[in-house]
Amino acid sequence: MEDREKCDRVPLTFVVPVNDRAILEKNLLLSPGLKRPDGPRLLVQEGFRSAAAAYNNAIDKATNDFVIFVHQDVYLPESWLSDLQIALGFMDQIDPAWGVLGCWGITERGQARGFLYTTDQGVIGDSFKEPVPVQTLDEVVLVLRRSSGLRFDMGLQGWHFYGTDICMTAASQGMKSYAISAFCVHNTKDLTLALPKSFYQCYRHVKRRWRQYLPIHTSCTTISRFDWEIRQYRLKQYCFGIVGVTRGGASRVDDPIKVFEELRSLGALDGGRTRATDIPLDAGSTEIR
Repeated sequence: MEDREKCDRVPLTFVVPVNDRAILEKNLLLSPGLKRPDGPRLLVQEGFRSAAAAYNNAIDKATNDFVIFVHQDVYLPESWLSDLQIALGFMDQIDPAWGVLGCWGITERGQARGFLYTTDQGVIGDSFKEPVPVQTLDEVVLVLRRSSGLRFDMGLQGWHFYGTDICMTAASQGMKSYAISAFCVHNTKDLTLALPKSFYQCYRHVKRRWRQYLPIHTSCTTISRFDWEIRQYRLKQYCFGIVGVTRGGASRVDDPIKVFEELRSLGALDGGRTRATDIPLDAGSTEIR
């Protein structure tokens, strides 16, 4: 317990890009660690045209070395801060010059590593002890050190593949990225099969910028020389369009805290497994503070 309490005293700054205050207040702001009077500093970034612009601005404003970039629709349970900082303790031992940490990543062999819940997939991954090296990290949670000098690419416009890009930037400077075991709930919205043009623009930008590293495995696709996965996805998108299907079946729940409690009661956080359909989606509305 004493070691865990020591971990909680490492100064942190959280950064969240926001386009919907209600989503922020019904998810991230419910996280116990962020509600504590002595909790981490939270920078809410609004009105930015790209993730790179929002995040580089936050890096400039942050006063702590450790900066955590997180989505507005994520709930971080009470243990999350301690899990993160225990992972930071491991990094001091195994790779003090690490580049980027995150809750979900993909290795160079295309294997997923991490531990979280998403509304569309249920519990994915499993708990593990030491951070695991990965090629890229999902944008749901990213952790950087300001002292590393890493910056997001301002040439990458929009809100896609910036997690991939920052990991490749770190790799180009000799720094590795790692997935850590810090469970969170990603309260995702409906899956849209018709991805925006900006998704493909960001894909092409990252492909051009890091062509010497291809293939690059990401949480949503593999960036490759001949774009095989993207071609398959666009064909699937076209076929679904013909029959009038544009969305998947997942939607945000009203109360991510109740989802977390249900997961814990089902044993899904102790090496168990559960599907998204095992969790009730009528969890009730959460009052906006």
